[in-house]
Amino acid sequence: MSEEAKTEPEAKKPKMSVEQSPDEEWPEAWYMVEGDVEDQKKENRQEPNKAATVEDLRKMGIQYWKMDAEKYEYPIKAVPWDPKDAVDPRLTAIRDDRGYSYADIITIHPDHLPGFEEKVKAFFEEHIHDAEEIRYILDGSGFFDVRDTDDKWVRIHVKKGDLMTLPEGIYHRFTCDEKDYIHAMRLFIGQPVWTPFNRPQEDHPSRKAYVEKFIEEKKEDN
Repeated sequence: MSEEAKTEPEAKKPKMSVEQSPDEEWPEAWYMVEGDVEDQKKENRQEPNKAATVEDLRKMGIQYWKMDAEKYEYPIKAVPWDPKDAVDPRLTAIRDDRGYSYADIITIHPDHLPGFEEKVKAFFEEHIHDAEEIRYILDGSGFFDVRDTDDKWVRIHVKKGDLMTLPEGIYHRFTCDEKDYIHAMRLFIGQPVWTPFNRPQEDHPSRKAYVEKFIEEKKEDN
């Protein structure tokens, strides 16, 4: 190699995003029974069970990373919690890649959440947000229900180590499962967005954007 070649500056490597987890690591998901459910904390599967595939979830705009929640400790509650304090290299890589600048940590359990039953019922109201929703399950488990592109309910059973994002504008709801315990980190880009917009929200800009990107696009593909 010539001296001239040696002195040339190295080309900057492009910034690489953190790859999502392979299909076999994603949480189990299934289509729910039709109509209202008697107990939101039960699995409420169809009979026979109708699984929702990872491809189904991806088509809704859901993203997922499997994390090592066993190796790192987090407080029971921290509002806020600075994501710069993360020591998990995978979490810090996702934080930096996706621009998460605010976080908090909450525990949904009768001993740690005042008005537990009322809060869990409120979480189960169908709604959208005007920002992406990011949840990292540090311990425990629960259900995220999301509407698919045909407006059917899909139930996703999130557990310890699951980090999942729901796209802005998707209709969804959350509940504990029968264990009544989930310890979770909520991440945000910029200032946190707490406001749920309960259905119907067809004229909301976030809902319109979601429909255009994920539902109308599906119709065009078909």
